[in-house]
Amino acid sequence: MRILPFLLLSVSVLYAPGLQAGEPSEAELEAWLESDDPMPPSVSTDGVNEGKLVFLASPPNKKVHHHSNQLVIDADSVQSGWIQIRQCHENLDRVPRAQILFNRERVRDIEILSSQNIEQSWVEKNSVQLVNISDKALLCVKARSRALVAQKGGKFLLSSGPFMRRFLDGYYPMRVSMDVDFSNSGLQLVSVLPLDQQGFEIQRRQGHIIFNALFEGQLRTKLMFTGKTL
Repeated sequence: MRILPFLLLSVSVLYAPGLQAGEPSEAELEAWLESDDPMPPSVSTDGVNEGKLVFLASPPNKKVHHHSNQLVIDADSVQSGWIQIRQCHENLDRVPRAQILFNRERVRDIEILSSQNIEQSWVEKNSVQLVNISDKALLCVKARSRALVAQKGGKFLLSSGPFMRRFLDGYYPMRVSMDVDFSNSGLQLVSVLPLDQQGFEIQRRQGHIIFNALFEGQLRTKLMFTGKTL
């Protein structure tokens, strides 16, 4: 029995699920996993993205993994740096084994909120372990993250990522959406990186910053706030 390399995800979010359009069929991949044969040519990652961030103008033919996030910054966050996070993962790849890996030093109180079409899911130290992911799988978790960092001049930086969807040495399309609620924090948004562009759409609402990204490679975001009252 060949063991599939762990799929990896983190918040900082590193995700390494299975294969997408232009890759081997499910039957080919399963046959390889069950055998001791060398990796078939169709599994090769030659010519795929090797980590460079590329925003996509339109989605691929197949549904891609959607990683949605809700972050809440309140007055306590400004003092402690700890924020509340809730994230859901849709269109997970159908694979035998995966893990969602969180930063050990910056994330605590991880809890699974819901799990659908996944045979087993459990929290293990700084990770969520998944076994036998089926079609239309959905996983939602919550946690606390020490992600808000005070800067000079009364500013605060919220960094996220790297977000990525990786298998072996290749990076495949991924969708990430984020809604940051800072309405009860007393902070004011100053800047967002990356800038608003095709494949990275930004919406600003009172007390909220929302973005939707469709990309390949590694995505990192930076939100800068000031301590001035809204």
